Amino acid sequence: MPVKTMNFDLWQLKYFRVATRFGLLAEACLSLLLFPVLRGLSMFRLLNIQFAASVKYHVWLGTGLVFFSLVHGGSTLFIWGISHNIEEEIWKWQRTGRVYVAGVISLVIGLLMWITSLPQIRRKCFETFYYTHHLYIVFLVSFLFHAGDRHFYWILPGVFLFGLDKTLRIVQSRSESRILSARLYSCKAVELVLPKDPRLNYAPSSFIFMNIPSISQFQWHPFSITSSSSVDKHTMSVMMKCEGKWTDSVYKKLEEAADSDTNNITIRVEGPYGPVSVDFLRYDTLFLVAGGIGITPFLNILQELACENRLKTPKSVQLVFSVRTFQDINMLVPVSPILFRPIHNLNLRIKVFVTQEKKHSNGPTTLKEYLAQPQVQTIHIGTDEDFSRFQILGHESFRRLATLVLVALLTFLGLLIGLSHFFIPNEHKKHSNSMKLAASGAMTTAKEKVPSWVPDLVIIVAYVIAMTIGGLAAIILQWRRQHRETLRMTKEEVNPQGRNFTESTPIVPMEEHGIHIGERPKFKEILSEFETSLRGLSSIGVLVCGPESMKEAVASICRQRFQCFGVDDSRTILNKVNLNFHSLNFSL
Repeated sequence: MPVKTMNFDLWQLKYFRVATRFGLLAEACLSLLLFPVLRGLSMFRLLNIQFAASVKYHVWLGTGLVFFSLVHGGSTLFIWGISHNIEEEIWKWQRTGRVYVAGVISLVIGLLMWITSLPQIRRKCFETFYYTHHLYIVFLVSFLFHAGDRHFYWILPGVFLFGLDKTLRIVQSRSESRILSARLYSCKAVELVLPKDPRLNYAPSSFIFMNIPSISQFQWHPFSITSSSSVDKHTMSVMMKCEGKWTDSVYKKLEEAADSDTNNITIRVEGPYGPVSVDFLRYDTLFLVAGGIGITPFLNILQELACENRLKTPKSVQLVFSVRTFQDINMLVPVSPILFRPIHNLNLRIKVFVTQEKKHSNGPTTLKEYLAQPQVQTIHIGTDEDFSRFQILGHESFRRLATLVLVALLTFLGLLIGLSHFFIPNEHKKHSNSMKLAASGAMTTAKEKVPSWVPDLVIIVAYVIAMTIGGLAAIILQWRRQHRETLRMTKEEVNPQGRNFTESTPIVPMEEHGIHIGERPKFKEILSEFETSLRGLSSIGVLVCGPESMKEAVASICRQRFQCFGVDDSRTILNKVNLNFHSLNFSL
């Protein structure tokens, strides 16, 4: 029946209940929203899903959350408006029950975060997106006061792991590092060389988040690692294309460092993050497609293939590299030592397409000629002392991470139980005391219920203390780890320039590394030609990193061949060749 106190008609009551159900759907989306954006504590890694791929689930859940919240909040306000209760209910901060003004705050903040995360706004105004997304703290606290503690427990697992993951990342980023050297390419690309712990290993296609305090204290940007931990034991390299405000500032700062005497550049690093296993090694052959700066993960993969001596490795690799200008070809310089000297019988073919240039009569005609005289400026910034003092140590071990999670969880549960017992009297205890007071005549009025904001504050206090203790434990572990590394480095001689490439006789003629000027790659023809060169049954791993249009074009070809993305198919067609599509694109 209609609620008499709010003068609801029957249809209004039914619609109000539907609005409440949409609020529960929004709560379901919120309970899963933070799991895909975990980094160090990501459970998606157990499913071999990288952070770059799991972010899309966060986007989908966030969109669902905003939609259901708008229906929930808009319908509730509509019912209140037509029943003339909106002014009475919207500003009420009652002792018990729902706090509706907190719900309005969380709705407005959630809508603002969603709007600024749209691709049209995020790509043009990244800082606006980045800083607005940090309002999630206000959003979660407002949701707690609006929905109450019982509903908040449904989303607590994701919030707890996200808070601890964020705390551990803050602790890791406290350790400063320095840029050892840099390469400035004429195509406005920059390659940075950073010191790392020689025991720090990472899989190909891994990436790091990097911050340069002298440019911005709060901005963190992801960059693919171009070096291989199997090749460079003491250093780690990343490459970036300077096409934005932050990256342009990096380029200018490096130019200033080249002209100054005091040229130390301090950085902070999170990661590396990447796949648990090296999936591409299971394929017989690899077909790599890169567009522009999308070549960076493939620089890592090529070096890994060149130095590893495993029982199961691809024997044939085709790289298709599409760039706009001749200067962009210089981004192949980091792997130039292995392009024309295949290692471990790696059959490597490269096709470079320069789309917006015309062939010069007196210019270079082959890929080797272009790479023989690269337009690259090398800047040496760091010193030998930086190798031991500013090493990137990476994450803690899985066992220590599990220990930190357990310590923080037990602390939170202990505080939650203890504070609840102290500030929220037990119902049985209250009833017993009330009976005693009533029997003695000392109780004249019914005891008021505990305000609903008291359990909410108990959750907040227990959560903050648990995160603080988890952070302190992580700081202690990090300090001990750094101390051990410093002692070890003083006893060892560091050879940061050593590489373990083993050269062999070239098996691919240099003319097979073709360069095509003034045309775009025809992926279907190139792939068909590559398939023809293969003999017998073969499983081709198709890896793409570049513009969205390039990814869709290659994916469409694989789809037309009736193959499953990322999964081997037992069906054999077209010379018994299986195509397995993987996208390495990553954009926040």
